[in-house]
Amino acid sequence: MTCSAFDGIFSYMPKTTLLLSIAFLLFSGGTIPGQTASQYDLVITNARIIDGTGNPWFRGSVAIKNGRIAKVGWFDASEAKETIDARDHIVAPGFIDVHAHSENVFEQPNAENFIRMGVTTLITGNCGGSHTDIGEFLGKIGKTPIAINISTLIGHNSVRSRVMGLDDRAPTPDEQKKMNELVEKAMREGAVGLSTGLIYLPGTFAKTEEVVELAKSASKFGGTYASHIRDEGTAVVDAINEAINIGEQAKMPVEISHFKISAKSLWGQNQKTLGLVRAARARGMTVTVDQYAYPASSTSLDVRLPNWAVAGGREEGKKRLADPATRTKVIADMKKGMEERGFTDYSYAFVATYRPNPEFNGKNIAQIAQIGRGRDDLDSQIEQILDMYSQGGAQMVYQVMSEDDVKAIMAEPFTMIASDSGIRQFGAGVPHPRGYGNNARVLGRYVRELKIITVEDAIRKMTSLPANTFGMRDRGQIREGFAADIVIFDEKVVSDKATFDAPHQYAVGFTNVIVNGRSVFDGSKMTGAMSGQAIRGNGYRR
Repeated sequence: MTCSAFDGIFSYMPKTTLLLSIAFLLFSGGTIPGQTASQYDLVITNARIIDGTGNPWFRGSVAIKNGRIAKVGWFDASEAKETIDARDHIVAPGFIDVHAHSENVFEQPNAENFIRMGVTTLITGNCGGSHTDIGEFLGKIGKTPIAINISTLIGHNSVRSRVMGLDDRAPTPDEQKKMNELVEKAMREGAVGLSTGLIYLPGTFAKTEEVVELAKSASKFGGTYASHIRDEGTAVVDAINEAINIGEQAKMPVEISHFKISAKSLWGQNQKTLGLVRAARARGMTVTVDQYAYPASSTSLDVRLPNWAVAGGREEGKKRLADPATRTKVIADMKKGMEERGFTDYSYAFVATYRPNPEFNGKNIAQIAQIGRGRDDLDSQIEQILDMYSQGGAQMVYQVMSEDDVKAIMAEPFTMIASDSGIRQFGAGVPHPRGYGNNARVLGRYVRELKIITVEDAIRKMTSLPANTFGMRDRGQIREGFAADIVIFDEKVVSDKATFDAPHQYAVGFTNVIVNGRSVFDGSKMTGAMSGQAIRGNGYRR
């Protein structure tokens, strides 16, 4: 006579004990003695682990359970549902891009250009531009599957536009109160801080005092002040001091966006600008900067015009340009500004996207003036810019930075790596290559080739430093209990392929990208997993 497994186990049990044991098995997944449930959902073996803190790499395994890191080190990996052999490659925390423009995540939910260079979390709402209903935006992420984590700032320009439009004036007390309330509401709904874009409309019209009051509203909830400062060219020193002053008055951390020197006449003066940050930190302030790994910036064509000329929006600007005397003054101011920045013409300005005529994409203003006007002298270039502005403007790439300045800024311990990019539609326009290659370029060029920083420090700048800066308590490290955002890459191969001429090329060298415990990229393709989450700030109130 034979007996089942249940007979063998339970034949000597009293009836009550038997019933309780069966109930336990039902609620615990049906495991019985002699059988072993999978202890982990996924284990990454044969890894060289860089934990994100800046410490040297070490060998071991990483176990994941329910979207969290369950164990790190040496342990039996046989009890896992799935195993990934890292093949002695680097296993690191997923990269956190602190300066992105990813409000279009619902149109491009794969965020493939970011995922394929190891980025698992984006902080959007930068440069003063964001959704003003943060609760609705982050709530939609919970209902709409996306592959990447999203966090957001509340943008000053968006708040000011909602309350004051594009007016060039100070707010009334009532308007200031309404803006403060919008910022406080955004912080309660999960924003991680306040962003400004003091070079853009309408932020450029705001005085320091206005921004300080809004920063105080964000500071109440543990927010960070992230600023595209008022000037990155000839007045960059004053602009950095303003950002630090705002944070000091509001008693909050300061994060200076895409730190650079964009005036040729000031190239090489990075120790002066970096010294301002060092001095603020020495007196006890929390000040960090972010940087993309290229000697070129990208923003709108509109910033080439004087602020006063574009006040009130494009229609008002077009009216001014239609007046001959005003147009002459605009041209004179543009020439003066160019001379101060140390440039002789606009050959440094390349069109990324110009909807009225896509044939302009990838060409600089001098080339476009030659095509459209038969001449490429400075006056013809300026007239070309003004005409393009009147036709709706363009997104541009500006070759205005020094590689030596880029290196010096990257070497600083308080510098984070950020793309200043949006989620790209593959093949559309001729955008800045940073949206496809930024993190890979740091690891390939500045770590492996130039040895400006170590691989451990590069990972720290992409992970724990961003997490600490924006209050993400459970991300940015390979640490037990932390969210399982993980990237695996071959440090001997990792590199960017995107160029200014051919930007739509994905980074190489990444063999796996994991978001909240699920593999979203397997080294050759997106897996289809949509495990991204909304990450809310410390002031969040349900």
